[in-house]
Amino acid sequence: MRPVIGLCGFSLLSLAVLTTARPKAGTEQKCKSGPVDLVFLIDSSRSVRPHEFETMRKFMIDILNTLDIGPDATRVGVVQYSSQVRSEFSLKAHGNLDAMVKGINQIIPLAQGTMTGLAIKYVMNAAFTEEEGDRPKVPNVAVIVTDGRPQDRVAEVAAEAREKGIEIYAVGVARADMTSLRAMASPPFEDHVFLVESFDLIHQFGLQFQDKLCGVDLCLESDHGCEHICESSPGSYHCLCLPGYTLNDDGKTCTAIDLCAEGKHDCEQVCISSPGSFSCDCNKGYKLNDDKKTCSTIDLCAEGKHECEQICISAPGVYTCDCNKGFKLNEDKKTCTNMDLCNTVEHGCEHQCVSTPGSYYCICPEGQLLQEDGKSCGTCKSANIDLVLLIDGSKSVRPQNFELVKKFVNQVVDSLDVSAHGTRVGLVQYSSRVRTEFPLNMYHTADEIKAAVMKVEYMEKGTMTGLALKHMVENSFSEAEGARPLSRNIPRIGLVFTDGRSQDDITEFAKKAKEAGITMYAVGVGKAVEDELREIASEPVEKHFYYTTDFSAISTIAENLKLNVCPEESQGEIEVKDPCACESLVEFQQATMSSLEQLTQKHILKTSSQYLQSKKLLFQDGHSVFEFVVRIGEVKHAHRALVQT
Repeated sequence: MRPVIGLCGFSLLSLAVLTTARPKAGTEQKCKSGPVDLVFLIDSSRSVRPHEFETMRKFMIDILNTLDIGPDATRVGVVQYSSQVRSEFSLKAHGNLDAMVKGINQIIPLAQGTMTGLAIKYVMNAAFTEEEGDRPKVPNVAVIVTDGRPQDRVAEVAAEAREKGIEIYAVGVARADMTSLRAMASPPFEDHVFLVESFDLIHQFGLQFQDKLCGVDLCLESDHGCEHICESSPGSYHCLCLPGYTLNDDGKTCTAIDLCAEGKHDCEQVCISSPGSFSCDCNKGYKLNDDKKTCSTIDLCAEGKHECEQICISAPGVYTCDCNKGFKLNEDKKTCTNMDLCNTVEHGCEHQCVSTPGSYYCICPEGQLLQEDGKSCGTCKSANIDLVLLIDGSKSVRPQNFELVKKFVNQVVDSLDVSAHGTRVGLVQYSSRVRTEFPLNMYHTADEIKAAVMKVEYMEKGTMTGLALKHMVENSFSEAEGARPLSRNIPRIGLVFTDGRSQDDITEFAKKAKEAGITMYAVGVGKAVEDELREIASEPVEKHFYYTTDFSAISTIAENLKLNVCPEESQGEIEVKDPCACESLVEFQQATMSSLEQLTQKHILKTSSQYLQSKKLLFQDGHSVFEFVVRIGEVKHAHRALVQT
């Protein structure tokens, strides 16, 4: 009778013949097939007798003698198991044959149960790791030697190990269970499952194992049948597929992975499949965005592919034209006719009315300023103010309109008396975040400010108006950024320019701005929400709130916007605080002299210059030679001036 070694059909006798035809271990030619990370799993349960364990020890040493051992060649680790698992030495522990042989000879059997599944799990999760010396892209080979039936489950954990790329050889001795061996080993079983009758014959497996480990490249020497890629492993091979394909159940042919059909894509509209990949496309009238997944309407208006004179309204792949307020669309449906409001309405301008598309504004002659009513002219000079402008830099503004916003800012600056001790201007841009372009104390001339404004870069993204208001209240009007102390009574003015609804809450810091004494102006364009603008604006809202439907009209707002605080005209009145205080006497004297000179110039009071130069002013209660009252603001004390020559 010829006992079975394994599914390969060899008998023990034929294996013995193979052995006698070879040189003894130690004189074998070293295996030069390439580096391998090899781990032995040795069963040291109670059923393995001491002399049988010694035979197993010799079996491992014989195999090592045939291998090219070294850190850059084949690495070997040894794990023994019974009811527990113990690593005798790892893949990185020994770099030469002598050290490995010494380590094997020092192994003491555990002599307990047979937990083969536990051992395979340890090898998979611990032995074949980089920490233990496993190398990437180097074949992982495990040789399990056991003499009995496992006392735990092996099929699932062995399958998981094989999926992780571990090639498993199962060597059964004497009482080993063939079903368990097949459950553990890698396919094909005829190359990976071996069964010998006794431990005395186990060393003969080493010779056949060397043939498998150091044999020819089966991918080159055999008709492997792989459709795409054949990958050799010691004594075997397996088929792989190119990226984008999956291996079929026959283990040889490949099928393209259709990610579109499997729903494994992020395309918003159209998915186009290719092997292992996909690309997105869009329906007619839409174009693919930069993320290569989502689609946007083809905006012929934004791309300039239209003939509209003023307003272009886009729809997917088409457009229509419209006109700004104050204009009407002509019969060609493209051009617009201006409606001259200065000539068609009662504008009320004191000096001159200037028409703009759909609106008008008043201007004054040189040397006069437009008053708060926007119509009358006066000579009121600008007061010193601290002005911070918050400009909307969100993506809805668009680059060309953002340039108009910068021109709007510079128009406002042109109307101010900018200097270090006069009006100070700061600029903040906001979108999804807030950026101070320059604080109040950075520039001291209008030219410097206007040059800095033109260098401001467009932020894009969202519209966080509430965040911008918070930044203004907490930072922009701080003394650190150039705001002058409140004790100096310099008016603080904030101007918010936006074109859309805020994406956060504005209520809290719109209120806090006013509570902090900041006079708030709100300027809205296009889709700006009127309710939000009114909430931002100070009282009376009508004087602090401006809106237009189109960016081209914001220059008009800049002309009408009156940020300056004008002092009340004195009309010859003076407030005298304490009649006994020296400063009050001097102040009263100066004011009186000024009034006398004005009256003289107007021929109301005639006197000689000699008389004016020689007079003295004295305060005396209850008596007078010449009496008049000079008031500035509210009269708190009435005094009589006695003029003596």
